[in-house]
Amino acid sequence: MDNFFRLFNTVKYLKPIQIYYRLYYFVRVRLRKLSGFKYPLSIPSNSVTLTLQPSITSYASLNDRTFVFLNLSHTFENSIDWNFSKYGKLWTYNLTYFDYLQQEDISKEDALSLFKDFIIHTESHKDALEPFPISLRGINWVKFLSIHSIKEKSIDDNLYAQYNILMDTLEYHLLGNHLLENGFSLLFGAYYFKDDKFYSKAKEILTNELTEQILDDGAHFELSPMYHQIMLFRLLDCINLVKNNSYKNSDLLSFFEAKAEVMVGWLNVMTFTDGNIPLFNDSAYSIAPTTEQINRYATELKINSKVTKLSTSGYRKYQNSRYEVVTDIGHIGPDYIPGHAHADTFSFELYLNGNPFIVDSGLSTYETNARRTDERSTAAHNTVEIDNLNQSEVWGGFRVANRAYVTILHENSNNIKAVHDGYQKRLNALHEREFIFEDDSIKIIDKIISDNKYKALLRLHFHPKIDESMIKKHIILDNSEYTIKDYQYSPEFNTQINAKVLEISFTKKLVIRIVL
Repeated sequence: MDNFFRLFNTVKYLKPIQIYYRLYYFVRVRLRKLSGFKYPLSIPSNSVTLTLQPSITSYASLNDRTFVFLNLSHTFENSIDWNFSKYGKLWTYNLTYFDYLQQEDISKEDALSLFKDFIIHTESHKDALEPFPISLRGINWVKFLSIHSIKEKSIDDNLYAQYNILMDTLEYHLLGNHLLENGFSLLFGAYYFKDDKFYSKAKEILTNELTEQILDDGAHFELSPMYHQIMLFRLLDCINLVKNNSYKNSDLLSFFEAKAEVMVGWLNVMTFTDGNIPLFNDSAYSIAPTTEQINRYATELKINSKVTKLSTSGYRKYQNSRYEVVTDIGHIGPDYIPGHAHADTFSFELYLNGNPFIVDSGLSTYETNARRTDERSTAAHNTVEIDNLNQSEVWGGFRVANRAYVTILHENSNNIKAVHDGYQKRLNALHEREFIFEDDSIKIIDKIISDNKYKALLRLHFHPKIDESMIKKHIILDNSEYTIKDYQYSPEFNTQINAKVLEISFTKKLVIRIVL
């Protein structure tokens, strides 16, 4: 029964369009199996070579026959197994994205060999013909073919068939960044094939989704700094495309540029002085382009950084000459697509003198396993856990049932106080947190508002370079009970580094000071 209510409390937030398309695709797949339906894998096409300014190069992931994604490598001795699944679905996805076409050192000959190998095995592809990898692969193929002035009929006809599959399987059942990626890619397909139906759908998706998904302060609404970087990079690529090619007379250009300016502004505010982003929600290093790379690319495209004040994203940044802190004082993300959200309300990251001190514990996997569950939990973040429960009920890898909602009680230039109701239904308890930012210290006041007495636990996760003596030097606890334990810090996928976590027990109120 508990599982039923958890599922109900997950599904009830979905949009009607998501429910409709989940049912529609579910039924259609089964009917098509009965009828023996198969998509054509080559459709006659006419392409044009596009003009594109240099974009951002990808992380090196291919060396001879060895592919490295998510810090896991595999060498294909003979033919590439495009369905290779040993490392999980995300690794297989990366294999079929073809991001390695954007490596600096890949040769035209090697790339053509990969194109042809992929096309020869198209009929046996599983994950590769899903709409998300088609979307990313489509952009990578179009960019490479155009930059290198390659005109091969077999490649174009296969790619055109892939885009027709994408048109028939758009991710309306998921929405969010998935549908946005579909739209970005269809725009590339429209320009490359001069296809009006691709363009019409791309324009519809991008106009609607960018309007909804980019918040007033410039943040991407799924509230992952890493996904923000990815979506901004993709938008900049589309500006590059529209600006340098005459198809449709650039009627989307001013809209794209306005969105890019606020997105660049938000990213610059959120980025620490060492160039790293805070690892809130599903964020990791070495996946998205860095903030420095994005700024350079934006400058080359003549996109300005619009100064932004953090607001609707729920993040706040406080900074002086000695420290930087980014706090999460907002909701976990859009109710209908919280798959990349963590149970991390009121968490924060802190830099002292330009170096990471208190950090988010990170992200190492998208596999639905115990590690994924732990990394999304309240216990993995710099906030308060009550009665061993998560504030928001994260489960199943990418799902959230009941979730915490935030009310800001007070805010000025050096102080913010807010309360969330994530524990109210289950425990009849509220968690209130106040940050007070001073020149040489930060005070954090946590209160559990309830008629009942519960065990509350504040955890602070430290960067691996921070040892126990440094923790005791900078954290003032006023005789509270505490322990210092080990935890696994995961700044990248499939990476775990030993570090220290401070656990502080209390019942009703806790005051700590972080001194500089």
